[in-house]
Formats: sequence, structure tokens, C-alpha cells
Amino acid sequence: KDLILIAKVDSSALVKKPTMKWMKGKWLDLSSKAGAHMQFKETYDRNTKIYTYEMMIHKVVLGDAGAYRCEVTSKDKCDSSSFGISVEAGEDEGDLDFSALLKAAKEKVEEEVDVWELLKNAHPSEYEKIAFKYGITDLRGMLRRLKKMKVEPKHSEFLTKLESCYTVDKGKRIVLKCEVMDPNAQVKWLKNGQEIKPSAYLMETNGNIRTLTINKTTLADDAAYECVVGEDKCFTEVFVKPPVTITKLMDDYHVVVGERVEFEVEVSEEGGHVMKYRFKKEGKKHTLIIQEATLDDIGMYHAWTNGGHTKGELEVEKQLQVLQDIADLTVKASEQALFKCEVSDDKVTGKWYKDGVEVMPSERIKMTHEGGRVRVESRKDLSCFIIEGAEREDEGNYTIVVTNPAGEDKAVLHVKVVVPDAPEHVKCTSVGEDCATITWEPPKFDGGAQIKYLMERKKKGSSRWTKLNFDVHEPTTYEAKRMIEGVVYEMRVFAVNSIGLSPPSLTSKPFMPIPTSAPMRLTVNDVTDSTCTLKWLAPERVGAGGLDGYVIEYCKDGTEWVTANTDLCERQTFVVRGLPVGEKINFRVVAVNIAGRSPPAVMSQPVTIREIMHPKIRLPRHLRTKYIRKVGEKINLTIPFQGKPRPVASWFKDGVPIDPKVINVRTTNVDSIFFIRSAEREHSGTYELVLKIENMEDRSSFQLRVVKPAPPLNVRVTDVWGFNAALEWAPPTDDGNCEVSGYTIQKADMKTKEWFTVYEHNKRTHCTVSDLIMGNEYMFRVYSENMCGLSEEPRNSKNTATIAKTLQLKQAPYQEKDMSCVPKFTQPLVDRTVVAGYSTAISCAVRGFPKPKIVWMKNKMIIGDDPKYLMQNNQGVVTLNIRKPSTFDGGKYTCVAINELGRDEVECKLNIR
Repeated sequence: KDLILIAKVDSSALVKKPTMKWMKGKWLDLSSKAGAHMQFKETYDRNTKIYTYEMMIHKVVLGDAGAYRCEVTSKDKCDSSSFGISVEAGEDEGDLDFSALLKAAKEKVEEEVDVWELLKNAHPSEYEKIAFKYGITDLRGMLRRLKKMKVEPKHSEFLTKLESCYTVDKGKRIVLKCEVMDPNAQVKWLKNGQEIKPSAYLMETNGNIRTLTINKTTLADDAAYECVVGEDKCFTEVFVKPPVTITKLMDDYHVVVGERVEFEVEVSEEGGHVMKYRFKKEGKKHTLIIQEATLDDIGMYHAWTNGGHTKGELEVEKQLQVLQDIADLTVKASEQALFKCEVSDDKVTGKWYKDGVEVMPSERIKMTHEGGRVRVESRKDLSCFIIEGAEREDEGNYTIVVTNPAGEDKAVLHVKVVVPDAPEHVKCTSVGEDCATITWEPPKFDGGAQIKYLMERKKKGSSRWTKLNFDVHEPTTYEAKRMIEGVVYEMRVFAVNSIGLSPPSLTSKPFMPIPTSAPMRLTVNDVTDSTCTLKWLAPERVGAGGLDGYVIEYCKDGTEWVTANTDLCERQTFVVRGLPVGEKINFRVVAVNIAGRSPPAVMSQPVTIREIMHPKIRLPRHLRTKYIRKVGEKINLTIPFQGKPRPVASWFKDGVPIDPKVINVRTTNVDSIFFIRSAEREHSGTYELVLKIENMEDRSSFQLRVVKPAPPLNVRVTDVWGFNAALEWAPPTDDGNCEVSGYTIQKADMKTKEWFTVYEHNKRTHCTVSDLIMGNEYMFRVYSENMCGLSEEPRNSKNTATIAKTLQLKQAPYQEKDMSCVPKFTQPLVDRTVVAGYSTAISCAVRGFPKPKIVWMKNKMIIGDDPKYLMQNNQGVVTLNIRKPSTFDGGKYTCVAINELGRDEVECKLNIR
């Protein structure tokens, strides 16, 4: 059968075409075996840049079996692939080969049979049959001996294996340890069947101990691990527990001394360990209990889990004490009953109850409060009714009654209580790590008195408000401290004047301490005549509040910032539209989350709104290597480029701006033209083109080398012997700005003075010229050669070489022969048909002595000196060249040869189509 082997080579990363060799064995190159039996083929796909090499073996024979190898090389890169070919003999098709049959039969080699394997796999009833077949005489003795043999346990490479499983909390450190038999054994650690790289984990060897350490475990480390020594291995599983997090935060409390306080926090799962003081657990709820709060318990209380943290503030006031209890009274009907009670705080007002029902004041029941908010002070000739911290409920008509034994009198007065309205527009303007600044607007109505403020805050979702200040605050800005990062808060403000306390303001929008940091690397991605595309990176620090989006703003110099997006931009790129053409616009980007606005990321300089395309120089391919020209040649280079608006082009030579008087440069919107009328050696150097558009630029350079090699120096003949002459010379003083690569040597006979080339590309500065003719005198000349060609002028030798006559020639008597001959054409003209407009020539050959005169005729008319025709006679070959013939030039052409002995002519027909 035929066998085809295919190899493919990807040449996308190769500079040079690869070379493929097919080898058999170690050294045999199969290219020498190419023929009918073994053929090679090569194809190339230009789209995929893949070379395909095929080797076909026609009708494989047993001798083709063996180890093969294909090698591909390209410059310093090499690759190979080895494979083997095995050939099986085909079945006999029935043709009889009597010569083979008559040969001596080969002795058959019987394969060895493992009797133990046969007995092990056979039924016990077959044992005797197998023993008889393979010559086993004592089968029973063999079975008894086999029964006494002990099974040797398989040798283990481990002294101590890994534990069956490990459990670790997320973020903690874990060490997997095992002990091996051989202290020099090499081990491999696998994770889920994949080998672990040392960069991700810490692997240590200490004697027989092998350890794998994982620092700061993550949920990705939850996997099956293996330790492999040779063919032996041990297994374990690592379980990483996620941390318990806090789902419900602690509230702040404001209590009095002796009151019971319960701080409650809820975690993500039952059984989570919370580190705090004494507590009780009910499922996911953990409660800290303070049975009798004291002033020493004031402070901030924290609760931690291994995955979260919360805190709450506790404020404790002194407990109200009753200094004088209510005394029991026994009175007669219609007598006045007076109940008195004295408490420790004169600001506290009491409520009276009868059988559990609140007693309300009436004409019959009077209530007074002395030392509290409402009290009556009596003097000798004056009675005062005092209400401290009047409230809206205190507004109404009040009556004073004065009595004595002579009668009574009363007066009615109306009290209008004017407390301020609630403050307005409470909002958080900035936040820090543990603080926030809130501002508000004064109430529309201040109650006719100077107002100050009280502030309260609470955690979002909680119903407990905590006072921020116990002393009234006068400005409309307040900085709240001792806040927790990552917790959402709400604020409200009360207005206070000398009359009383206003209702609370509307709650501020929820906020969270620590906003994000400023976005990074704000850049302009694209600019058109009305839009500007901005790109930036996310803030380095986002914080617990996450990231809601970005606000993009722009302005002209000296004007207010204008917001470009109505909704928050969630991506890190934005196209600002509707910008005025030609204006310089400043841009900035602010990150926003629940904590507020971040510091802005601002462009370093304004952007001019016009279509901008980054400058890009398209350097022609022939300028990417050294550009070499000869002295005196014209240099005209066009360098195309791209860019909008039109870039500013600058030319430099060796880092210095070029002189426009020496080199002409002309720049258009799409290219820059570099022109030198006549190149000189001093024009050689490195030229650089720089394109600039605002703060963007592109550079490209090329090397120009102007060359003109000089001829060699001091060419002379140093020795002459036999038919040979030795020459020497010195290198040229001027190598033409390019290394001299060789020399060309020519010789000339002094008789004919026709020059013939002896050597080309001679590397050395000496040579030997052979095969000179005896009796002739020769002169020599040498050209310098570099990569630009030969020097313009050669250097002639200072002396000549004469080949002396070493033999005496005895000439026979000379008999002069008459060479006179009538002109005779040995090669006639041939009829031709040519195409109009294409130059043609007709030729013939003639002999005769003396040399005949040649006359050309067209249609029997002598052509003469017509410039359209060029007549040539070179050693008897006569040619008539017709420049760009037309149909008019068709006809019969005749060539006539004439000398003093006679004439001969030949003619042909020329057709023009």
C-alpha cells in the first residue's frame, strides 16, 4: 500500500522560509532517495501562512520499517518530530514460489508460556490437563508449596500520610503535612488533579517531612489535594468555611441609671461565635444584657464575628429619685385635700393617677409644679405664673383669681406660644472615615427669637434616635463624629428658641461614611467637532458603600461646571455631546455612592473641541533599512502620514533641525516631501520626522548614506614568471561612506588595448593573473567595489608585464595566399511579419575580400542615410534595424554587397500588421 506522511509548519512568526528535512534513523537524509518509490511535496497557504510538507512512500515494503524524523529549521530556530513506521507482511495471495519452497525450512521458535498465569485463570478441574501439556509431573507438590508462600505487602513510600480531611475558616492559614520514607524523595502536590505551582503556595522540605502551606485561605482553596512520590500517593480534602457575617446591626441606646439594657445583633447563621461580653443566644440572635446600667457603662459597645463587626453607643442618665413620697390623707367631706411629691430633678413634670386612671386638671382639681417647667411664685404684692420651655400645647386662655374675706376678683389673659418651624433641606455634604458634615437651612419662621439647633441621628432601619449634642448649636453646619464606616445613617435637626423646641425636620437622605476616592487616569479617547469621548479607571478605594456610578461635568474657563449626564454613568467611558466647535473645554469626573461624591478627577489641561486623529507616520518600506545613494544623485522622498487637524511636521538630522537652504522640505495635509537636488557626502546621517498635534506626537526616522567609492591606490606588477603576473595594490583612501566589499581586476594587451575582466569580487589586495600569451606586453587596472557598485574610475598599474619568449620558433617559408574573393551571401534574408510600432531587425551574412561595401534598398530604392534605419556590419554579419515601423515600411528589402571583384545581393519581404 501507499503511505502518505504530512507535516505542517506555522511560519507567521518566522522571518525566512523554513527548510524541511526528512530523516530515517539517525543520519540518513531521505532527500537523496527521492524517486518513484519515495516522493516529496511542498505547498504554502498565504492566508494562514502555513507550509504543508508531504512524504509519500509508494508501495511500502518491509525495508521501509524503522524510526523516522522530520526536522524544520529557519535561521536560529529549529524543531523536530519523531515517529516510527512498522510494516506487516501481507497474506499470500496464492502464487507459488517454488524456489522459496525448496529452501530449507526455518525452525519455528515457540513462544514461552507463563504456566502460572494459565493455572491462575483456569478452573481447578483443568489443572491436571495443563500440567500434562506443559510437562509438570508433581502438580500436587507445587500447589502445596504455593499455599505456604506469603503475600508480601506492597512497599509504601510514606511513613505518615495526610489526614483524611482538614477544616479551616476563610482567611486563616492551613498546613498540610506528611512524612516520606526517603529524605531525598521528590514530591509533587496536586489540587483537583492539577499540579500546584510553587508561586501560589508554599512548599517546604525538612528531612523526611513534606509540607504544603496555604496562607489566607479563600473559597477557591476548598478542593481535594494529593501528595505524589513516584507511583505512590496520599489524598486529603480541605474544607474552607465562609465567615459568619452580621445581618442586623446594633442600635444605640439612651437609658437611665439602673435600667435594663439589651444590645441585640443578628448574624448570618446559627452557631456563629460572637466575641463580646456576657450574652445569650437565640438562633441567629445574640443579645448582650446589662441588668442594671450605671454611669460607668456609658460608651461604645462592639460585636465581632469572624466575618463582620458592628457597634452601638450607650448613654446613661442619672435615675430620677422621689425625695418625698405622697403621704396618706384623711379629710372630711368638702375639705381641701393636698397631695405633695418631691423629686430630684426640677425639670421633670409628673402625672397624677387615681386608681390607675390619669387625673386631668379641672375647676375642682388644681395641679401645680414648683421648680419645674410650670410653677407659681407668690410674693407679698405679686403672684407669678411661670412656664419654662413653652410648647404649642401651652397656648390658650389663662385666668388668675384673687380672693380675700371681702370678695374675689379675676383676670383673663391669652397666651400665644410661638415655637420655631422645623429646619429645612437637611443633607449630608461630605463624609470621612468616621465623620460626616451635615448642613440645613433655617426654618421659615423663627418664632420671633434667636434660634439654635439640636441634632439627632439613627442607623437606617432602626427606630432609635440618638442625640448628637446636648448643648445647643448655633451655625447651620455640623460635623457628626464617632460614626462607623460602612453603616448607613440618617439625620434630623430641631430648631430651639427661648420659647421652645420645634418639630423635627424631615430626615436626610441616607448616607454612609467614607466616599470613594477620585477616579483615576482620566484621558480623552476621541474628539470630534461636537463631541468628546472620555475614559477613566475605577477609584483605587471604593469602600463599603460600593459604587453607584459617575457624574461627568464640563465648563469653559471662568464659567460654572455643567453636568453632562442626567443619570449616573455606570461604565468607565462617556461621550459628551453638544459641545461648541473650537472652544477649549475642561472636564472632570466624580464617583458617586451612598456616601456621596468623591473628589473629582480633573483633566490637566483643557481640550479643544475639533476632530482629532492621532498623528501616525507611514514610513515607506524601502526607508526602514539604510537608504543608500551615490554622490550627485537626486533624492526625492515622500513620507505619508495621518492626523487631524493638520499636524505640525519638523525634520531633524542627527537630533538637530535641518537647514532649509540645504534640504528642501514641503508638507501637505497628508504627506511630507524630502528633496535633495544633488546628494553630497555630508548629507549622510539619521533623519527624523516629528509630527505634533497639541500634546500628541509621533516620530519616525531613517538612515541616509551617500556613497562614492574611490579607486584603489598604487596598483603595480610585482612579479612575472612563465605565463603569470602578480599584482598588488593598496585600499582606497575613500571607501565611499560604505565598506569596500571587493575589487575587479582587468587586463589589456598593449597591441589591441582591449580590456578583459580577469577577476570579480576579489576580496584581497593582491592577485595572480594567469594564462598570459607569450611575447605580449600587458597592462592592468583595478576597480574598487562596495554595495553600491564599482568605483567610477579605475586605477591603472604603474608598470606593465612582458611575457618573454622562451622558445625559438622555426617558421616554414611563408607562401602568400591570394585571399581575394567575390562577395557571397552565406546566410540569406528571411521573410518576416512584424507588429506595427515595435522595432525590428533583419540580418544576413556575407563574405568577400577586399571587404565589400554594403548597400540597403527598399523596393529597389537605396535607403541612404534615413535616420529611421540603422545599418550595422560586424565581421560579416549585416543587420538593418527599423525603429518603430508602420504599415508604410512594409515591402521588399534588398541587401547588396559590392567590391572590385563583383557583387551579390539577397532580398526578403517584410509585412507590417
